[in-house]
Amino acid sequence: MTRTVRILGTHGVPAAYGGFETAAENVARHLVDNGWRVVVYCQEQGSGPVRYDSWEGIERVTIPEPRDGWLGTSRFDLKVIRHAGRHGDLCLTFGYNTAVLNTWHKLKRIPTVINMDGIEWSRARWGPVRQAILWTNERIGCVIGDALIADHPEIAVYLSKHAKERKIATITYGAPTVESAPTAPVTDRGLEPGRYLTLIARPIPENSVVELLTAFSRRPRGVRLAVLGDVGHDDPYHQAIRAAAGDEVDLLGPVYDPQTVTALRFHSAAYLHGHTVGGTNPSLVEALGAGNAVLAHDNEYNRWTAGDAALFFSTVDDADAALTRLLEDDALRTELGENARKRHAAEFTWAHVAGQYEELLERHLPVGAGVQQGVAA
Repeated sequence: MTRTVRILGTHGVPAAYGGFETAAENVARHLVDNGWRVVVYCQEQGSGPVRYDSWEGIERVTIPEPRDGWLGTSRFDLKVIRHAGRHGDLCLTFGYNTAVLNTWHKLKRIPTVINMDGIEWSRARWGPVRQAILWTNERIGCVIGDALIADHPEIAVYLSKHAKERKIATITYGAPTVESAPTAPVTDRGLEPGRYLTLIARPIPENSVVELLTAFSRRPRGVRLAVLGDVGHDDPYHQAIRAAAGDEVDLLGPVYDPQTVTALRFHSAAYLHGHTVGGTNPSLVEALGAGNAVLAHDNEYNRWTAGDAALFFSTVDDADAALTRLLEDDALRTELGENARKRHAAEFTWAHVAGQYEELLERHLPVGAGVQQGVAA
């Protein structure tokens, strides 16, 4: 008999969208390597019948959805819940956005493990209506989930206020260990290896992009700052970013190719991380895996994640002073980079993270669960 898990809540594999997809792919690969049958639901733009195939030993159920945005995602999630509900398999759901729909699985006694993400409803960018929807789904998820995954110890503390502590497991995100990378993605963008910093973030206020660019641009630095993110011209915050960017700032736009992003991280002198909310941030973890010295916003999430690999800032003045110190002290950057690799090796390798997922899933398999391998519905 084969242990089976169905993975819901992502756009599918291979990962090409965000942190959840990357986590789903790496967890799925690990489980397949350890003899599990893994079924991943994949969203596809368009219409037509459901398709079944396999990729890297992972079974894929691809469900077309013609609409995009929140409505399209909600319709896709409903179709996934219905499809998975026809089986009695253990379900691993990334995110609590579908918790109200997962209630059907609870009624059918289908075991459900939910990665509860950060405190997503608190993000101002969603607006009051979506925040209310997310808040409601978070509360429902705390009730119906057989196990809840917190990606950070502080998220576990938060969840314990709304769910029984025995249901909560802290499992972070992972990232690969980067020992080398080609220089072409760097030089092709007019950058010199080791002579620039990186800032990789969604350009929204809670990620402190304006503050970091203001601090960096206060004085000549002698290095470039490469900013990866979709900074347009119409959004008021994006306009503020462009206004804050000095002559040594390069707004590279969105970069989606993973190998290119990895190369840009690996060859940078340091990584700037302004995220103020959420749990364990995948971008910060990836910087640790690349051995980057880090300058991070001073909050409980970043302090636990980065540890001794970072300097921290709260204000623009703090960031300015920390940048000056970081750029003038080669020994400090080297020490922080070494600490980054140690921190990553201790907590954030995919082997460690996926292994924790497997241990948790093992505990929630249905009694007598298992089917034979093969692409199937």
